[in-house]
Amino acid sequence: MTDSSYGSTGPGRRIPQVAQVLSRCANVGSYASVLSPRGDTSPVTARSEQRKRVLLTGGSGFIGANLTRRLIAEGHEVHLLVRPKEARWRLAGLAGQLALHEGAVEERDLVDKIVAEVQPQWVFHLAAYGCYSTQRDVQAIVRTNYNGTVNLVEACLQTEFEVLVNAGTSSEYGNKDHAPPESELAEPNSHYAATKAAATLYCRFIANKAQRRIPTLRLYSVFGPWEEPARLVPTLLTCAMHGEYPPLVARGTPRDYVYVDDVVEALLLAAERPTDDPGAVLNIGTGTQTTLHELVDIVREQFHIGCAPRWGSMPQRDWDTDTWVADPRAAKETIGWKPGYDLEAGLRAFAKWMLAEPATQSFYETHDKAPS
Repeated sequence: MTDSSYGSTGPGRRIPQVAQVLSRCANVGSYASVLSPRGDTSPVTARSEQRKRVLLTGGSGFIGANLTRRLIAEGHEVHLLVRPKEARWRLAGLAGQLALHEGAVEERDLVDKIVAEVQPQWVFHLAAYGCYSTQRDVQAIVRTNYNGTVNLVEACLQTEFEVLVNAGTSSEYGNKDHAPPESELAEPNSHYAATKAAATLYCRFIANKAQRRIPTLRLYSVFGPWEEPARLVPTLLTCAMHGEYPPLVARGTPRDYVYVDDVVEALLLAAERPTDDPGAVLNIGTGTQTTLHELVDIVREQFHIGCAPRWGSMPQRDWDTDTWVADPRAAKETIGWKPGYDLEAGLRAFAKWMLAEPATQSFYETHDKAPS
């Protein structure tokens, strides 16, 4: 299902020896809106021939905030559809650089109105509910993930939009003992996964029926800057900076970890590069499975942690499985995407970003006051 945290850090902690930690990360460029998509320090230049008018749902979320920054850096006109009470800490520093439209994707009339006003050329649909273990309201899951997708697609069909990129999830496949290709039967094992799979099928149906570009990217375990602090990778990094580990599930629990910068690149390529199938479904993952034990070993080596991890100190989740890995060949063949970060480089870049600003560092330590 989802990749929520394996544990959480305690409040009020301070990270010692920051300079030492930063020096371990220094060989990877920090992530920022003005950096290139592959983590180096060359300026970003817009690859599209013209500036696009872009509408994002879920733009205040983890992946959406990273995509928003990239779009702004490339000179596009960015509009975000954001819930009125949604936390907006990830949009810190972007005032005056984008247009905010308050509303929810499940509000059909409002979605119609906003899409008609914006007249977007590119649309990225990232809004979702149920991907965290605390989001258990089944009706809200259905309203957001399926009804909200239908509302957005139907509204866009009344305009001259060029492409609507739908963010799917690897959870649509359910429990598999191999890396499933996109053609494999989806066997979701949760309300969240079932509604996301239904949304993918709807997008694919409409794309082929109307001959409009509505691809879906099935994202694997995304990590990186602006991620929810309580999730696994940021929790593991903040604890590692103290020379500690958080509570952990079984050591063999696997994931296919993909750095958020690479996911943003995939979203942009899906918008820029038409495929033969207007409703193409593409897996976005590295194709490398990493167990929790292997992830912890990488972090131990990067941060020189002396203590031993406490395996099984956190209970397994219902959706944990023995195999969780992408088959990304179709993404490479159709839109030319491949990951630019391996796991070690992504972890170093994330840690350096986390420590670059005191307010961000403090928030990831304490989960208390978000940067503004």
